Amino acid sequence: MARLLVLFLAAVAPVVSDAFSVNDGRASPPAATVASASSSTSTATRREYLSRTTSSLIVGSGLVVPSLLLSPPHPSNAIVIEDTPRITTRMGGLLESYQDSRGWTILAPSGWNKFDGEVGAYDTKWQDLVDPTDNVKLSSTPVKSTTTSVDVLGPVADVGASLAAKRNAKLVAAIERKTDGILFYTFDFALDDGTHQLLQLCVNKGKIWSLDANTKEKKYAKRRDMYYNILGSFMPKLA
Repeated sequence: MARLLVLFLAAVAPVVSDAFSVNDGRASPPAATVASASSSTSTATRREYLSRTTSSLIVGSGLVVPSLLLSPPHPSNAIVIEDTPRITTRMGGLLESYQDSRGWTILAPSGWNKFDGEVGAYDTKWQDLVDPTDNVKLSSTPVKSTTTSVDVLGPVADVGASLAAKRNAKLVAAIERKTDGILFYTFDFALDDGTHQLLQLCVNKGKIWSLDANTKEKKYAKRRDMYYNILGSFMPKLA
């Protein structure tokens, strides 16, 4: 598993590194399993998380949790729920539905420039017309056919801590959720260069999908809700 994590980090390094140069995020997905780098849950496995009832409450120092659909994360408690509905709200027109012929769907930022296919960087990118540091990027990397879930990388908090250490970033939150049978890992990173990033990973159709949303730290509060909704809307398959 350690070798697989190293290979994964090497595979997504160009995408993650590029994304960390700009950053942002906001509204959170529905309830999900959440841990922080300092939380005692970092050593727990996904199955241990999911074995808890939907009404169970995890309380711990430094724990960050997304509450309801449009609520930003707050350092408090985490409600563990096994299945989370895909986010469909368009936030009054801030987001628009996008379906790609390659077999995935997302709610994309309305009015942003869209770019396709920069080798080694991303498959698709949306970029704000005014500030290019506000952007959302999707990339995919092939994996072995035997790899069917992102949990093969390890517990969500451990993966987040490893990514943060390699990027000289603070891990603000590590979130785990399952939607339509697919497990998603979502990470909230703050960099010491004044940037902020949300990064989401999942595995489906023989690929590991990486979706990151970026902005400057000073604009994070403004973008957070929209970014969390974008990540929560992504589905690497067509309905």
